[in-house]
Amino acid sequence: MRLASFRVREFQSVRDSGDVKVGDITCLVGKNEAGKSALLKALYRVNPVVPEEGGFDVTIDYPRMSVEDYRHDVETKKRGIANPIATQYELTDDEVEAIESEFGKCLKNRFVMIYKYYDNSRTFNMSVDEVAGLTALIKKADIPEPLRGNLLASTVTADGVLAKLTAAEATTETDRLKTLFTAISKTSVKKYIYDEYVHEAEPSYLYFDEYYQMTGHENIEALVQRSEAKALKSSDHPMLGLIRLARLKLPDLLNPQSTIDLKGKLEGASNHLTRQVLKYWSQNKHLKMTFDVRPGLARDPEGMRTGTNIWGGVFDSRHAVTTELGSRSRGFVWFFSFLAWYSDVKRDNKPVILLLDEPGLTLHAKAQDDLLRYFETELKGEHQLIYSTHSPFMIDAKHFDRVRIVQDASIDGSEDIGGTEVLKDVYAASEDSLFPLQAALGYEMHQSLFVGPYSLIVEGAADLLFIQTMSALLGADGRTSLDERWTVTPVGGASKIPTFVALLGSQKGMTIATLIDSQTSDQEAIEALYKEKLLKKANVITFADILDAKEADVEDMFGQAFYLQIVNAEFKGQLSGQIKAAAIKSKHPRLTKRLDEYFAEHPLKQGSFGHFRPARYFSENAASLKKDIPATAFDSFEKAFKKLNKLLD
Repeated sequence: MRLASFRVREFQSVRDSGDVKVGDITCLVGKNEAGKSALLKALYRVNPVVPEEGGFDVTIDYPRMSVEDYRHDVETKKRGIANPIATQYELTDDEVEAIESEFGKCLKNRFVMIYKYYDNSRTFNMSVDEVAGLTALIKKADIPEPLRGNLLASTVTADGVLAKLTAAEATTETDRLKTLFTAISKTSVKKYIYDEYVHEAEPSYLYFDEYYQMTGHENIEALVQRSEAKALKSSDHPMLGLIRLARLKLPDLLNPQSTIDLKGKLEGASNHLTRQVLKYWSQNKHLKMTFDVRPGLARDPEGMRTGTNIWGGVFDSRHAVTTELGSRSRGFVWFFSFLAWYSDVKRDNKPVILLLDEPGLTLHAKAQDDLLRYFETELKGEHQLIYSTHSPFMIDAKHFDRVRIVQDASIDGSEDIGGTEVLKDVYAASEDSLFPLQAALGYEMHQSLFVGPYSLIVEGAADLLFIQTMSALLGADGRTSLDERWTVTPVGGASKIPTFVALLGSQKGMTIATLIDSQTSDQEAIEALYKEKLLKKANVITFADILDAKEADVEDMFGQAFYLQIVNAEFKGQLSGQIKAAAIKSKHPRLTKRLDEYFAEHPLKQGSFGHFRPARYFSENAASLKKDIPATAFDSFEKAFKKLNKLLD
């Protein structure tokens, strides 16, 4: 099961978050006090890795302004128990296959809803065709045809089938069916499927914030007492994770059978975590984790002067000194503590969704980049991750699609008391909420892009090369070229264009236009640029507009014959033979899509087909290629440049 979306209602600062869609990695961005933590904490309580932390408390958690009204309404039965968290999961292919192997095509869709209420009860919902499921059980059963026909003779119900089976001759198979239909008749096909196939696949949640950081040392007897009383401190979990990672139990630390064995296991866990830390900690590569178990002494910290203590240290080989783990930078302690707990949880090989509240808050900007790299290389694909931040350095500018903006209008001076909500797009975000995105975008592009007062937004570097080269060729012939005042800015993909325009469009004195690819799936996003009043409609130009087509990329401006000419020239050494027009069988309206499908069936000898290389070849060989460029291509680019230049008047 994978989390597809969640919705928080009537929890702390949240009245109704709206549906929050999530993917492999989801980033909740918002200013301080916007309610990011509330969203994560509500989600955590659905199924926490620490069961004791899963309870809702109306007094603490229900929005304080309305809690007494809520209590009164529940007591007088004017309303039911509130549902602060609803989650939607999607079943995997393997999970669907397992269900259908017994119940046939009974699932109407792949989604499972799980709800948790303020009385801490849970419910679920699935869309299941009960009759189809029961019918499949009968058809798959190893029973005589007369009995099968009898069971299917009328509307199939669990009670009806059970009655007929009871009257039938007893066999091993009929006894199995009776047991199965008895269980189903007590609930439903849906509940049976949930109990047998879905419940065990439900992921748990690991929530981690600064309060879960290790202190660096603990008294083991006190840790044992808190563990037995189920009264662990937040900071205990990473320490216990470290101990379990060393394949030790708390009694092993108090009564070790072998000093060498104890030391070896602690060193093994330390070495594992050291490798993980140094792999993603670029600030200092001369560190090694150490752990030691010693009896308490008179001048040890309070609470550690008797019994047995475990001490965490960090050896710095550059300075030849060991310092206590708790005395290191807060950022380092956060990173190490998370790794210790997560490494232990990962060993269980169970589905876990990670919820990180303001990770890297105390890390230097470069270390935050290291943390993003850790997310991308170590966590993605292993676990879903949802994290909150207000730091621009914790936003991956290559993946703005992962960002969900969290905003509470009531703290921005608005009279709206709706509370925290997660915005569906950037258009409704306040300036404060957009600031981290603005900073992240600027940080990503400032070294490679210059945004001038007249910015022409294109999707990628290939568009930039084609546009600049065709402008130069047209200008050399005395025809209309792109006005030099335009700064052509590739933003790295169609998904970034709305965000880029939303962030920069509000700046005074800027003229922004687009000349972008167009496909049917992009139409809504393209129209939103002017419908949301980010740009005037005249400033949103697509290659499809120029060619009067439904879909088109910049490559379509040249026509198939000429574009194949430059593809054949650029990839000459990697092709088995020149690509002929007749070999392109696809009827897709976009030329690049037709070529993608061609190369899927006829791969290059080495490497893969990319859109940038033909553009680069065209730019470098424009003078010799000019005679082969179709007249229609010159006309189409000139038409585009005239429309763009008119916007400067």
